[in-house]
Amino acid sequence: MTTPTTPKTLPITESFASYLTDERHFSPYTARCYGADLRQFIEFLVDESGAAVDRNAEELAFKARSGPKSHVAGTIDRPTLTNTICDADAELIRSYLGYLGEQNYSPATMARKIATLRSFYKWGHRNGYTNANPMTLIRTPRQSKRLPKAITADQVERLLSAPGEHDVLGRRDRAMLETLYSTGIRVSELVGLNCSDLDFENEAMHVRGKGQKERIVPLGSHALLAIKRYTDLLENDAKFGPIWANRNNASNPMPLFLNKHGNRLSSRSVRRKLDKYLRSVGLDPSISPHTLRHSFATHLLENGADLRSVQELLGHQSLSTTQVYTHLSTKRVEEAYNNAHPRAKNAG
Repeated sequence: MTTPTTPKTLPITESFASYLTDERHFSPYTARCYGADLRQFIEFLVDESGAAVDRNAEELAFKARSGPKSHVAGTIDRPTLTNTICDADAELIRSYLGYLGEQNYSPATMARKIATLRSFYKWGHRNGYTNANPMTLIRTPRQSKRLPKAITADQVERLLSAPGEHDVLGRRDRAMLETLYSTGIRVSELVGLNCSDLDFENEAMHVRGKGQKERIVPLGSHALLAIKRYTDLLENDAKFGPIWANRNNASNPMPLFLNKHGNRLSSRSVRRKLDKYLRSVGLDPSISPHTLRHSFATHLLENGADLRSVQELLGHQSLSTTQVYTHLSTKRVEEAYNNAHPRAKNAG
């Protein structure tokens, strides 16, 4: 009996991955998640069929679906994995979702896996690879609305004071944390910053967000000072100075935040640095770089900022995405009312 082999990718899923990155401009992380979800779907189909996968046959099947069917005679009807995916109906999708339901995934993970299939089949149907879109008959389970986590201004102050000021890396870390809280940018946007994105004169920063959308965000005085102290020390450092001297090379943009080797810092490194400082000041270790983004938005709204302005600062495409922070602020107001008002339901 032939043992089925599970390919990491198929020509059709490779084409879909290219569409996500080249046309939809998905971030590398999101594209990887969608790719992993599709590979899991492929593995399920291989297990269900028990058939070995022939790469050459899969390429022929995809070629047949990519152009006039007469160009590759007969391949549309061959029992390939590509044809199984393209001809999937709602019953097969429901069977797969039932399998996923047995794996005890969180509602958020399940929702993303369904979103992956929705994007894939919408793309496939639009490009003629599939005759129908089975996902139009599949409903996404309703998720409970989770309020974003935020920390208090006092906790933010404790965190921002944790990095040292006596070396380049300590000042870098202080500048990174100050920038995250001052601007509310995503960690992927933070590590993507170049020196040329800084505008000290106008106290602002040029940010490239999701889908390669660009925006200008203001920089607070504390963040500006922290960045200035970091770059001043960087420029005069024996190790980093020669690297920093090339920061104005337009053909090779210099990252703003460098790692110890003088290269662009990664998102994972930012997370590790944050974990280190959380431990040092005794704060909740589950706090993430995104928590600073949530805190930025929450503190703005609590202090009177309007929702549209916060939406623009965060780079949200939809106002409804930003409105979740309104719920968070409202919840805190309700708690304060219930604790303080003599006629409130929680008053003693």
